[in-house]
Amino acid sequence: MANILSDAKKRQVIALGQLGWTLRRIEAATGVRRETAGAYLKAAGLAVRPPGRWGHPPANPAKEVSTDLTTPAASPSAPPTWPPGPQRAPTASACAPYRELIELALARGRNAMAIWRDLVDDHGFPAQYASVRRFVGRLRGQRTPEAHPVIVTAPGEEGQVDYGDGPMVRHSVTGKYRRTRLFLFTLGYSRKSVRLLTVASSTRRWCELHEETFRRLGGAVKVTVLDNLREGVLTPDIYDPALNPLYRDVLAHYGVVALPCRVGDPDRKGKVESAIAHTQAALKGLRFETLEEAQAYLDRWDARWADTRIHGTTKRQVAAMFAEERPALRPLPVEPFRYYQFGTRTVHLDNCIEVDYAYYSAPPGWLGHDVAVQWNASHVRLLDPGTGQLLREHRRQAARGRHAIHPDDRPPRTPPTTVTLLAQAARAGTHIGALCATIHRRDGELGVRRILGVLGLVKKHGAVAVEAACAAALDLEIADYRFVRRYLERHPAAPLTLRQVDPLIRELTHYRDVIAHKTREEIPT
Repeated sequence: MANILSDAKKRQVIALGQLGWTLRRIEAATGVRRETAGAYLKAAGLAVRPPGRWGHPPANPAKEVSTDLTTPAASPSAPPTWPPGPQRAPTASACAPYRELIELALARGRNAMAIWRDLVDDHGFPAQYASVRRFVGRLRGQRTPEAHPVIVTAPGEEGQVDYGDGPMVRHSVTGKYRRTRLFLFTLGYSRKSVRLLTVASSTRRWCELHEETFRRLGGAVKVTVLDNLREGVLTPDIYDPALNPLYRDVLAHYGVVALPCRVGDPDRKGKVESAIAHTQAALKGLRFETLEEAQAYLDRWDARWADTRIHGTTKRQVAAMFAEERPALRPLPVEPFRYYQFGTRTVHLDNCIEVDYAYYSAPPGWLGHDVAVQWNASHVRLLDPGTGQLLREHRRQAARGRHAIHPDDRPPRTPPTTVTLLAQAARAGTHIGALCATIHRRDGELGVRRILGVLGLVKKHGAVAVEAACAAALDLEIADYRFVRRYLERHPAAPLTLRQVDPLIRELTHYRDVIAHKTREEIPT
């Protein structure tokens, strides 16, 4: 349908055109589109001023590029017609018939260029890319903006933590610049942030950065809001997340509760996200020769500018609000957290698990099952993988092949086969029997093989030599099979010598007479 204005609006447009106003200015003043106003001005015999080309010659039509399909322009010699012919309504679009397809593509995250290509390939879309771009812009403008309310927290209640990209620092080995990682912890009340740089990240490094943060703040918060990164969360779940065991224990040591965000929803920790962007803007374009130099620059900038600024949300100085929040932080524990390694082990047929080639017993009933294991330089702990309950705690064995058996894990009575071996050792010698009994009392069923080894030495070296070796082991309080074996290797028994005179040895004349007697019997007479 044609765009026909009222008489009052038409007179207003012609009057402004007579004053020399441009079409853009007339549209802003009257609300009439430039195309409609230009048509009325041409019909009134007024020269239309092209936008942005006042005083310049008209553009070369051969160089003009159209981004949409339009009707061919009228011949310059043809007189303008009034009223203008029927055209497409200004609000109509060539994309209107494909509205559902475009909305579905936008929901999948496709952009305007990809949508236009799909329409051309699959549906023979006749218009150009600019038509799709304008239509997509109108659709996106119709979206209801999502609310982002400010999360207000009490002093010392919450802190938000996350990683970001840090500045470039020269690597000490390769000599090349490498991107560092920016660790940032922001308090929810005062927006006070602790900014630390690290080259690489791991579960232990993630926990150490938290400890350094608590020391810098002079206390700990009650709740830490974090993203679902692997260093902190093993299995993301908004209702029941599986935290990294080491990270969970570090936070428990400081009395902090972890609260992971919903997957794909970083707005829950928008305070630390904003702080990361603020910090990255200050570090943009900077390069440092060492990590210490970069951290010193960041600390100086933090104290000089970040803490003294007036925060845009609170409208107060960050340092002043932190002075109010600091007394509300939890006090730090006296001792730092003792770090450990952790993993999963399977209980073997001997009811033990293996850690660094040493063996540690599990409670009865766990044969063939997996248990969670934590170990450090002094202790090894076996935990229930489902509940985290402590099952056994052993002292770390320094030597390979050693077994640590809890008294409750030993059998209640000695098996009959073991009793038989101990009796056989006692018959072999007094000290041999005492050594084997000591091994059994100390190692339990695991000492049966060592008892068999001692009895094997009796067969190889003789009871007398092994008896002397066992006596030496008991005197030195080293009741061990290896000691007895090495003792025998270093103290070999004296070689056997043949005796020339013995009651059991007969005289040679006796053998001579026997041979002569046998010879006469064989010669016939």
